[in-house]
Order: sequence, then structure tokens, then C-alpha cells
Amino acid sequence: MKFTVDQIAQLIQGTVDGDGSASITAFNKIEEGKAGSISFLANPKYESFLYQSKATAIIVANDLVLKEKPLATLIKVKDPYFAFTILLQKYQEFTSVKETGIQQPSFIAEDVKTGLNLYLGQFSSIGKGSTIGNDNYISAHVTIGNKVSIGNNCVIYPGVVIYNDTVIGNNCTIHANAVIGSDGFGFAPQADGTFTTIPQLGNVVLEDGVSVGANTTIDRATMGSTLIKKGVKIDNLVQIAHNVEVGANTAIAAQTGVSGSTKIGQNCLIGGQVGVAGHITIADKTIVTAQSGVTKTVRKEGQILGGTPASPNSEYLKRNALLRQLPDLLKRLES
Repeated sequence: MKFTVDQIAQLIQGTVDGDGSASITAFNKIEEGKAGSISFLANPKYESFLYQSKATAIIVANDLVLKEKPLATLIKVKDPYFAFTILLQKYQEFTSVKETGIQQPSFIAEDVKTGLNLYLGQFSSIGKGSTIGNDNYISAHVTIGNKVSIGNNCVIYPGVVIYNDTVIGNNCTIHANAVIGSDGFGFAPQADGTFTTIPQLGNVVLEDGVSVGANTTIDRATMGSTLIKKGVKIDNLVQIAHNVEVGANTAIAAQTGVSGSTKIGQNCLIGGQVGVAGHITIADKTIVTAQSGVTKTVRKEGQILGGTPASPNSEYLKRNALLRQLPDLLKRLES
């Protein structure tokens, strides 16, 4: 990569304060900036590095009030984090070479319908009655079952298993060793203490723009569909149970588990290691902090919840503060 500061500013719709002709050849974090590199400042905690950084250019917010003059040329934008993301995406587009073709050995059933520019890696397979759209990249050791539908421009990384009847939209990314469509955890207890398996006859639907992290599992519905709506981002090591519905543009962090038949609203943020009980509903724009447990329906939109059972985060923090004082209170009572 070699671009001028002016070219980058034009790409991200920014204005230049400094030398627009300077060359950029690398990306660096602001605290590790070097000559020829570009960085960004989005978090105020890192502002001190702005004045020390040796980066050639730094992307900053339009409304940033400088405490002193930085060494670097500045590119001023509305949202530095988003602008830097766009820059990384453009760089990836410029530098990536998308492979096509069917590698051998691999297997495609006779009645499979495939679109243009398919790449299928070695030791991968596509089962009977499946439909694969255009511009898809399917890595090595991927197993795609029968009657699976995959849209256009998807990337599926090594070791992914996609069970029968799964529906995947356009522009989806599924990272290594994820499992889509495995049986839901459905067992009927019997009088003698054994369990009878409840057939899981539904499927999984991933709408457009969904990203699924490595080693994440999404179970098929007992009946109907487990539904992951448009733009959902799911981290690594997440468990989504049968008949769950995740609303559009919700993000779920690693090691979270969502129990069966729960409905999570749109634009929610679920922190890491959160547990969500089954058969409940979480309202739109809810934020659940890490390691919390949501045990009942959340009806009010836009709340920040924490703790187990989850409650408004301000209440949770107050309770924690009081708990830390208990040993001192006990000493005072005993004295």
C-alpha cells in the first residue's frame, strides 16, 4: 500500500490539517506509530499518544480540541473509528485476490445448483438439492448438507458444518468450525428416568449480512426456524439454542448462551459470558453487561442491565458497592 494523505482523506471524506502530499505505506496503533504509517484516535483515553506519536498521519474527530500541536498530519472526520474501518475495508479490497474454481478432492452432488465464481476448497462437500449463489468462497473441509440455500458473496471458513435445510442469505461470513443447524436440545423425560429424543424438524435461517464467529453453534428449530436476522454479529464460542430469534443488527460477544425459544430484539448488545434463560423476550436496544444472567422478560427498550438476575445496571453497581462493605459492617457489629 502506498497512498498520499490527500488520497486517503478523499476516500474517507475527511479534511487535511498538515502535509497532504505525505506518503502512507502502513497501518499502526496510535501508541506504536512510525514514519509512513497512519493511525486513528477514537478513545479519549489515548489522546496523550496523539502528541507523542511518530505516525505520519492520524485520523481524528472534527470537534477534537487540541491541547498542543501534534507532530503528525491530521485527517479530520466526523467519526474516526468508522472512517478507519472504511479505510481498512478499502485496503482489503485493493489487496485481496479472490480465488475461484473447484479444488480436488471435493464433492458436489449432481443436482446442486451453483452460481458464478464459486471457490470450493479441498475436502469440502455440498449435498443433494442445495443451491449456492454467485461469488461465494467456501474453504477446505467444509460440509454443506442437503437442501441448503446460500445466497451471494458469502465467505465460509475451514471446518464449518452446515446441516440440512439451512438458509443463508447474502454477504454472510461464517468462521472456522462453526456448526449451523445441529439438533436443538430437546428431550422428553420419562417415568423411568430416561429421556426420549424430540425430533428437531425445523431449520436455521441466517439473513443477509450475518457474521458467525469460530466454534459458535446455532441449533435448528424443533418446528419452524431458528432465526438470525439481518446484520447480526455473533462472536466466537456462542451457543444459540433451538427456536431462538435474534433481531436485526444485534451483537453477541463470546461465550454467551441463549436458551431455547427466546427472542432478542434488534440493536441489542450482549456482553461476553452472558446467560439468557429460555422462553423470554428482550426488548430492542437492550445492553447486557458481561457475565450477567437474564432470567425474565425485558419489556422496556434501551436499558443497560447487569448482574444475575439481571437488573438495571445502576442498581446492580449499588448492590455490589454495598456487598463490598459487608465485611467492615460485620466487624463493627461484632466489636
